[in-house]
Amino acid sequence: MTTIALLPDPISPLSRETAGEAFAAILDGTAPDAEIAEFLTGLAIRGETSIEIAAAARALRDRMIAIEAPKGAIDVCGTGGDGHHTLNVSTAVSIVVAACGVPVAKHGNRAASSQAGAADTLEMLGLDLDRAERDAEGSLADIGIAFLFAASHHPAIKRLTPIRRAIGRRTIFNLMGPLASPARVTRQLIGIARPDYAATYAAALADLGTEAALVVAGEEALDELSCAGPSVVVALGIPNVADRIAPEDAGLPRHPLSAIRGGDAAHNAHALRALLDGERGPYRDAVLLNAAAALIVAGTADTLSEGAETAAAALDDGRPAALLDRWIAYR
Repeated sequence: MTTIALLPDPISPLSRETAGEAFAAILDGTAPDAEIAEFLTGLAIRGETSIEIAAAARALRDRMIAIEAPKGAIDVCGTGGDGHHTLNVSTAVSIVVAACGVPVAKHGNRAASSQAGAADTLEMLGLDLDRAERDAEGSLADIGIAFLFAASHHPAIKRLTPIRRAIGRRTIFNLMGPLASPARVTRQLIGIARPDYAATYAAALADLGTEAALVVAGEEALDELSCAGPSVVVALGIPNVADRIAPEDAGLPRHPLSAIRGGDAAHNAHALRALLDGERGPYRDAVLLNAAAALIVAGTADTLSEGAETAAAALDDGRPAALLDRWIAYR
């Protein structure tokens, strides 16, 4: 008896319709595990197209638990998996940018390939993740920040965990975090650990109806703007942005990535709190660079220099530290 495959052969690029049907079958569990593994591996080997990335994101968005967000809310999120094990830059940027008056719906998770993800570090700082999850809409509306724990908002992806672990390599689902914001934001600063894939990723964002975004990748395969040298940048809906950005474009010095290497959750939380309390150095400069880009995405800064100055002023007068304290106490 011949078995009819439920998923298409990924040897050639898929059409929008075929890709949509395939990812619906994967997320709904109607395709066998072995077939899912073969399909995802085939896509990864061939290289996913923007159409396929957008189709996977749509399927995930259709099945996520969404929240309401205020107009102008943004997300600052990376794909992760860059292997550099830096301090939590995007988490710090989210707090700083929110303190500058931009609502930030921070989408994140626990560590997968590093020692401390956004959730781990925020929890160590004193944020009750269960309460933050329950109160996400309220805190986003009232104080301008929320943490959206990916595992809570994307139940459809949970069943894929053992399949992805068995595959043992990156698949299209490693690209999904920034594309499936539960707050349905249309403005994003996205870090991707694959500089050669930034344009493809930006095309997927355009397909998904994103209003404004910067897709950034450090040339050393870092999933954020690098403090060590140039980064690849692809802008969507934002004019006059260079396709390469270096720290000096924001008036900041360069630092080796080793200067912002992170550790476990306690180590990273201590560093983040010290940053918010005014400590200067490489971590602050990395955060200022990425905060500047986020403020451009939000439309509140026109240049990197302006954005960095705005973020620095907030840090210097203690607004991000005060916001974190309000967030921890929020109920």
